[in-house]
Amino acid sequence: VLELLRGVHRGSEDRKGSLSRLRWALQNEETQQKFVRLDGSMRTLTGLFTSSLADMQLEAARCLHELSHSSDPTVAEACLPVTSYLLTYLSGHSVEFTELCLYTLGNLVVESEAVRKQLLPQGIIPVLASCIQSPHEAVLEGVGYVLSQLLQAKESPMEIIPLVLDSVLPQHMLRLVCSGLKAGMGAAVEFAWCLHYIICRHKSNTVLLALGAVPALTSLLLDLASEIPQDAPEGLELLVCPVLRCLSNLLAETGCPVQDERLLIALFLILQCFLQQHPFLVQECLWLLNNLTADDPFFCSALLSLDLLPALLQLLPCSQMARVLVLTVLCNIAEKGLFQCQQLLHQPVLPLLLPILTLPDSEAVGQCLELLHLLFLHCPEAAADFTRQGGQQALEQHQSTPELQERAQALLDMARQPLGA
Repeated sequence: VLELLRGVHRGSEDRKGSLSRLRWALQNEETQQKFVRLDGSMRTLTGLFTSSLADMQLEAARCLHELSHSSDPTVAEACLPVTSYLLTYLSGHSVEFTELCLYTLGNLVVESEAVRKQLLPQGIIPVLASCIQSPHEAVLEGVGYVLSQLLQAKESPMEIIPLVLDSVLPQHMLRLVCSGLKAGMGAAVEFAWCLHYIICRHKSNTVLLALGAVPALTSLLLDLASEIPQDAPEGLELLVCPVLRCLSNLLAETGCPVQDERLLIALFLILQCFLQQHPFLVQECLWLLNNLTADDPFFCSALLSLDLLPALLQLLPCSQMARVLVLTVLCNIAEKGLFQCQQLLHQPVLPLLLPILTLPDSEAVGQCLELLHLLFLHCPEAAADFTRQGGQQALEQHQSTPELQERAQALLDMARQPLGA
């Protein structure tokens, strides 16, 4: 490393070759640590990074980028003197150079709170707000990367999210997410996660709601679902996941301002497409379905009238979380009253509940008991049917489970009552 630094101080040809070899050497973590400990090493690299020779500047930027990959916070903190230059050069002369500066900043932000605390007063948020208006896909993706790292920081809710919401960033993020299929998928994915971090870590999302985030994301989901049967672009699931989360969390906060049954069809198309290869999306779709049906009779009725109940019931065996969420959605429907409970009973719901009651899963069993309670309450004949199918024995086994015994006993009492009582 010393020899390479000496080469950097020599003539321009030697300097460029030495810088190039230094970049390769800095891919090694031990070398990174040795480099930042050498007296004058960062000062030399910063001098080359700020030089007027474009090729030298680019090579120095590559060296800094290698350093930024270090998981050692002392390496990140050694780069503190260069952060103001990285920000200045984001309005740089080449896309490659701007992109390098962005990813270097993003990497440094992950590793060091000291770097984050320095970048905020240096104006990183206004600089990113300017960069997000770039026409270059690579630059936009880099902006999304830096922003997503900042928004995940522990101090983000108090110190970073308010600054982001006060800037033009939210409207551009929403625009880029919603144009993901037409513009760039990479940038859309990054900004979709950025929106998710804001929504789930901020108490009130009035700024995003005022920008029309709910109708915009609903429309995007409809577009994404319409792409699926034909020629879905690779990596589509990486965009679908944060979009589902954003919409789900916004609806949980606001109730349901959307009453469009096409959203249900879109959800089930997404489920059908990704069930085998990307089963993690089942849980995401069901979270949204739960929030749509929780307080809204419109979506409960639409789910029944569109005959989507069989498709929903098929998801019960997918995973433990899927099972709980399907049961929760069924409870949302049953809660609406007699007609909805009758519709559920027309499907083979009761026989599907019996094996769930035998599982060593108190969360699923608890949700199952809740559903049975609603069905017995609105349709007393369901209790008699359940008893005939062996439900009494299934309930009796939970009489000794502390958190379930009261509910199990209440259901047994309901089942034993004569019809009309």
